[in-house]
Amino acid sequence: MNRRLTGAAVALAALVGSMLVTTQPGYAVDAAPGFHVTDGRLQDANNQDVVLRGINHAHTWYPTRTTKALQDIKATGANSVRVVLSTGDQWTRTTAAEVADLIAQCRANRLLCVLEAHDTTGYGEQSAAVSLSRAVDYWIAVQDALKGQEKYVILNIGNEPFGNTGYSAWTADTKAAVQRLRTAGFTHTLMVDAPNWGQDWSFTMRDNAAGVFAADPQHNTVFSIHMYGVFDTAAEVDDYLNRFVTAKLPIVVGEFGSNHSDGNPDEDAIMATTQRLGLGYLGWSWSGNSGGVEYLDMATGFDATRLTPWGQRLIDGANGIRATAKESGVFGGGGGDTQAPTAPGTPTAGSVTSGGARLTWTAATDNTAVTAYDVVRVTTAGESAVTTVTGTGADLTGLTASTRYDFAVYARDAAGNRSPRSGIVTVTTGSGGTTPAGACSVSYRLSDWGSSFNGDVTIRNLATTAVNGWALDFAFPGPQRLTSVWNAKGTQSGADVHATNESWNQGIPAGGSVNFGFSASSVAGTNGIPATFVLNGATCSIG
Repeated sequence: MNRRLTGAAVALAALVGSMLVTTQPGYAVDAAPGFHVTDGRLQDANNQDVVLRGINHAHTWYPTRTTKALQDIKATGANSVRVVLSTGDQWTRTTAAEVADLIAQCRANRLLCVLEAHDTTGYGEQSAAVSLSRAVDYWIAVQDALKGQEKYVILNIGNEPFGNTGYSAWTADTKAAVQRLRTAGFTHTLMVDAPNWGQDWSFTMRDNAAGVFAADPQHNTVFSIHMYGVFDTAAEVDDYLNRFVTAKLPIVVGEFGSNHSDGNPDEDAIMATTQRLGLGYLGWSWSGNSGGVEYLDMATGFDATRLTPWGQRLIDGANGIRATAKESGVFGGGGGDTQAPTAPGTPTAGSVTSGGARLTWTAATDNTAVTAYDVVRVTTAGESAVTTVTGTGADLTGLTASTRYDFAVYARDAAGNRSPRSGIVTVTTGSGGTTPAGACSVSYRLSDWGSSFNGDVTIRNLATTAVNGWALDFAFPGPQRLTSVWNAKGTQSGADVHATNESWNQGIPAGGSVNFGFSASSVAGTNGIPATFVLNGATCSIG
């Protein structure tokens, strides 16, 4: 991740300039044991093109979250994951035993595994960062865990190996790192990150990529660009990626996100362009890496049922993971696992209120492993998705009072095979959650810092009966985007915000109140109070 980009705009005006990457002839690889590059394309051990569609996970900072995170990432439909490791120079060293376990978990989840050493981030500018040579020392030290895994693992030598100081050394240092790994016996595909905190605004990687590729005696190196604030227009995204494609040099977008500290990348253009060109991308990141103006987490608090707007965009949006990812055939059966799980047990309902319920069911079985369950609402018109979870229970919120609902569940495995539908459970919500018009008020306070702000929201129940289960809807008055929410579950579509209760604050007593807050990004001078607040379908007063 590009954490400290400074002066990135220095060369933006030249991004669509006249410099070109020298066209490189296509290299063929004979009897490759694993991933390999052929004619500018990354291919797997079955000689099939590989288009990475994946997510980054920061294992070295959140090692206890990894097992669940990999399962949840696979459940999004991703075919790959980029895993943050540490050489031990800046963070706790990822041992050879850990590396072996991570690879085993990736394989169990049928995820292609990109392993990266993060301690090189910002070398030359970040005082604690280490050189690419030091990263090579690390890979050689854990080599035994990597041998024989060439079909499943790509080695990303070092994350963002130069900041904005001393980056002219990138070419020589990268060539040396590649050649040392080859001399040490590595036959894996190697991935190399750009300098300038990964964003290559100086075009150092772009203009020297052909020479670096040629310096690899196996011609099996892939280039990785990280796209944040430098790439905030479609023209910049298109120009940079097309130069590599034209030169027949393999390129992936190893990191990109939504709003970032150095600017707002054009994620729509990144996803559309990579899809059009058949290039891979890996979004940053699953969870644990948002803060301030940065809007980068896909799951709130590592909870797959609470996707952020960025997570929803990357996973389910246009050119997103679910629509475009294809599992590699290296996981068996040519086209992969084709056996669907058994149907889950018929759900049972509990904790039914006027606005929510909890469903539980008996687990499905599968020849490999069940990785997710899709809860759907069933009506005479068909089915509609409600939520996706990894366990055998789901808390449903935002339901309408005094309403009948029919729910069922599907199971999915790591290959995306879906089970037959479970039996249907009928749930009728209670009547206590209705909110008479005018029987609520909302106070909305801002702490405004220009490009970001915090909101503090208090909902007061002015009715004589309790509210059991609540949903509050309002629209931002300007170009504002949620980045995190606490004491509620929040989603955003356009300007519209939908906040629902957590399990611990679903009740609002008569005369009582609940409070929640959020952080959001904005444009200076555009913050204001929403004009209308609607609680469970009723308009509230403001004050």
